Amino acid sequence: MSSINIYKLSVSTLTADWCVTSCWDLADLDMNFSSVNGTSAVTGIQRDTFTTAVTKNVIVTALCISINYINGTLVHTFRKHQIFSSNPRYILFIHLVINDMTQLLLSTLLHIISYALHTINASFCLILLTITILTTLNTPLNLAGMAVECYIAICIPLRHAQICTMKKTYILIGLIWVASACSILPDVFILLATEPLQFFHSKLFCSRDFVFRSSYSLKKRDASHIVCLVLVWATLFYTYFRILFTAKEASAQLKKARNTILLHGFQLLLCMLTYVRPMFEQGLLYLLPTEHLAVRFACYVIVQILPRFVSPIVYGLRDQTFRRYMRRYLLCKASTSIHPENDTVSHIKPTMKLH
Repeated sequence: MSSINIYKLSVSTLTADWCVTSCWDLADLDMNFSSVNGTSAVTGIQRDTFTTAVTKNVIVTALCISINYINGTLVHTFRKHQIFSSNPRYILFIHLVINDMTQLLLSTLLHIISYALHTINASFCLILLTITILTTLNTPLNLAGMAVECYIAICIPLRHAQICTMKKTYILIGLIWVASACSILPDVFILLATEPLQFFHSKLFCSRDFVFRSSYSLKKRDASHIVCLVLVWATLFYTYFRILFTAKEASAQLKKARNTILLHGFQLLLCMLTYVRPMFEQGLLYLLPTEHLAVRFACYVIVQILPRFVSPIVYGLRDQTFRRYMRRYLLCKASTSIHPENDTVSHIKPTMKLH
């Protein structure tokens, strides 16, 4: 059987059984699909009821709107006040927020498409998946950058202004995107070189595993995830243990940094579940072998949504300076006591307090 016929058979099978999963990313759903040499076969069928499907999509949509509303308020506050746009820490933070908003919006869109449209154009799916994967990979790298900035601010404060400049901050952001692109763009090039033209005009179930079907892509993805996992966690442990030791010997104000450090580590732990999601799912399925769809929906919420909920709490709502300015925007209230045009570095010291 030719590869095109196999591909058509896979698409028709997926169309008939579109409700087999509750998550957009089917790369790791080995219980319901098996992938061998680029082909897919259904090994077991489970379907959500109509009520369950609607409930899951309402939950995901409500979480997306709520989180992106708060994050949008953070972006608006950052844009309106100069004291934030001139501080490297806030620049890294707002890049994380915008990145998370994009990732959450696209992953929610793909989740809804998996229920509503079943299949979409392969070229359009490729664009959505590429951007979603890029933003997903950006998050732990951005958090690692913020960890390094926090380490410099607390452990070597006299050199902070020299090391953490606005120019170097934007260079770091560019390097984050380059590093993420180096993980996904080779898969795109392999896809363009190996798949026939008909593939890009066809319709398919929009999933990473059914778009990037090359065995090389699967091996490279695992290798890049392991490398990123090691580098980011090494950065996290080094910077935050140094911060903890410094805060232990310093004033009570620096000791309050421990609260943010723990929350930051928790957020990074959630983000790193992206790299160990298959093992995480298999562990839950071992404990709950009859709850395949519920486990995968829970994994989707924990891995894709929950980390985006932690960001505005840790670095936005808990920061005194940011909270002072965003309060009126969050509730859509006008205020005459604070004017953006009066915001200068000389009026308020732009520091993100860690407590």
